[in-house]
Parts: sequence; C-alpha cells; structure tokens
Amino acid sequence: MQQNKPRIAVTMGDPAGVGPEVCLHLMAQQSIRTICDPIIFGDLAVLDAAAEKTGLANVKLSEVKNFEAISLADFEPGKVNSFTGHAGYTYVREAIDAALGGEIDGVATAPLNKEALAAAGIRFPGHTEIFAAKTGTEKYCMMQYSDIITCSFVTTHCGYIEVPLLMTIDRIEEVINLTRDAVKRIRAKEPKIVVLGLNPHSGENGLFGCKEEEERIIPAIERCREAGCDLEGPLPPDTAFLKWRLETTDAFICMYHDQGHIPVKALAFDKAVNTTLGLPFPRTSVDHGTALDIAWQGKANPSSLFEAVKLNAKLIGL
Repeated sequence: MQQNKPRIAVTMGDPAGVGPEVCLHLMAQQSIRTICDPIIFGDLAVLDAAAEKTGLANVKLSEVKNFEAISLADFEPGKVNSFTGHAGYTYVREAIDAALGGEIDGVATAPLNKEALAAAGIRFPGHTEIFAAKTGTEKYCMMQYSDIITCSFVTTHCGYIEVPLLMTIDRIEEVINLTRDAVKRIRAKEPKIVVLGLNPHSGENGLFGCKEEEERIIPAIERCREAGCDLEGPLPPDTAFLKWRLETTDAFICMYHDQGHIPVKALAFDKAVNTTLGLPFPRTSVDHGTALDIAWQGKANPSSLFEAVKLNAKLIGL
C-alpha cells in the first residue's frame, strides 16, 4: 500500500443528477484507494438516499465532508431547480478553498447543471470558469484528456458568434503552451500537437471566413514553433481526427467547444477526463453532464469519474 497518498476532494455535483450515484461507485472502488484518499464533498443525507434508490446501500461513507447544503425536501431527482444549483456550487467552492488551504492536494468534480446554477443566481457557465475565478488564475484552459484522443479549447462556453472575437493570437498561443506543458508531463515526451482551423477547409487561403487562420491562428503557431513546440496546422477540422492521425497526435487545439467535444465523446466517452490547465492544483472532472434522465436509477456509468480521480492522482505525483 502506497504511503502518504494524495488526498483528493471529489465534489458530489448537482444532487438531482448522477453525481451522487457515481460518487457512491467511487467509494466502493478499493483499487482507487490504493493510489489516493478520495473525500466526497457533498451531503451525507443525499448520498444515503441515492444509495437506497440505486442499490448501493452497502457502500461505506466514511470519507464524506458533509455540508448540509440541501435537504431532501428541497428537490426531486432528475429535475432542475435552484436549490440543487446552489448546493452543487457550494461543494465546488468549499473544495477550492480546501485545496488553496493545503487541506487536500487536488479536486475531481462530478457534473453540475448549468441551468440549475443560473436558477440559483450563480453567474458562471461551468466548472472551468468557477475554478479560474476562485483561484485568481488568468491563464487557463480546458483540456479533454484520454489515451485515445486529447483536445484543448481556445474558447468553451460561449455562443458561436463570440468565438472569432475571443480567438486572439495571445489566447491561441496560451492554450498551445498550457497543453504542451501538461501533455509533456503526463506522457514524458515532447508532444506532437495539431492545431485546427476555424473555418471550412481552414479558410481556403482566406476564401472562407474573415482570415482567422491567416491573421490569428498561423501567427500563434509560428510563435510556438520558435519556442520549440512540435506543431502541425491549421488543419481542416473535418479531416483532423482520422484514425491514422489520432495514432500520431498527442493533442489537438480546438477553436470552440463542439469542434473537440464531438470527437472526444464519440471516441472516448467513458474514458475522457476534463482537466483545467493552469490552476495552482490539479482539477479533473467527468466528461459528461448531470444526465437527469437516468439520475438515481442505478444506470449511471462511473468510469469517467474513476478516470478523473486516477488522472488527478497522477498529476499530483508529477
């Protein structure tokens, strides 16, 4: 048994979603405990109730930090409401404070519901932005990591009309550098990185779009190449994820949310891990939502949370 194992806060997510169930599965996984000490940041009453509903009542709940942020009378499983949004946010906020205070070494998160967050008056579009704001991190990005496919994102939770406005040379360079550093540490080698274009056919030399490739993406690539980064691109997104290229590429730099999330979820839905790069401590997350349609029914697949906790422990050790 490994000594001085890392302590990882695992936030329970939105109580009405699959977060409580996948956390219960995690607590039942002895193999996880050989590499780290997971502590659930959530509500014990919710976990107990979810355990009864999902056939997991035999799971020991010894490592739970109980916040009593919500009562069972305040919500219904599978339904969005402001109480669950507030509770889910509370678990994340407390985990961040614990990490900044040195009480724990990393944070892994079960899913939040964006509609519930908004109903609670919490003006963050997702986990990534919460962690950046609460830690005062200015240079950060989202990376979806798996052994099959890894994608980082120049923009994430915004409308398509906003994407070109947010794609500055500095921002693209920043995401390339954060990705290079993270993947280099994880895989112990200089990574081969492919940068995608924004427009069809990567703009076709200015024919499509407003020269985003020529005026923003290519200058960022050139800067990073000068710093020693092994880069290819900008490549047309419709051919970037062919099988042979996946086998030779360590990471893809995507310009917007669905450009990378679609192939990641198609190829590695149960294995991909959402990672926020640039934070003062490792933060990983499941690569799925609250799945309200199957919440508290014993149907949730916990594989993504297992992978998130394992990657978190690995990042702590690097």
